[in-house]
Amino acid sequence: MTQQAQTPPAEETLIEFPTNFPIKVMGETHDDFTLEVTRIIQGHWPEFDTHLIEIRGSSNGKYLSLTCLVYVISKPQLDDIYRSLTAHPMVKVVL
Repeated sequence: MTQQAQTPPAEETLIEFPTNFPIKVMGETHDDFTLEVTRIIQGHWPEFDTHLIEIRGSSNGKYLSLTCLVYVISKPQLDDIYRSLTAHPMVKVVL
């Protein structure tokens, strides 16, 4: 009996691309936090600007939550954005 090479299944996703996708980024309050998150996203989507960010502070003011509406054209692009954001030392959580 010979083994046939199997093609791995395509990575499945329920998201239809292209789409505007909300990404929530959380970190400690810092003057440059929004600027750094914007810079990271612009590395993947140069047209992204701060008008597409909703900013909320925690009740004690220690943390910031940014909801960024990001235009993505593929799952690999979305995955790259998540990896870049989570690698930044100012970022605590990305959802």
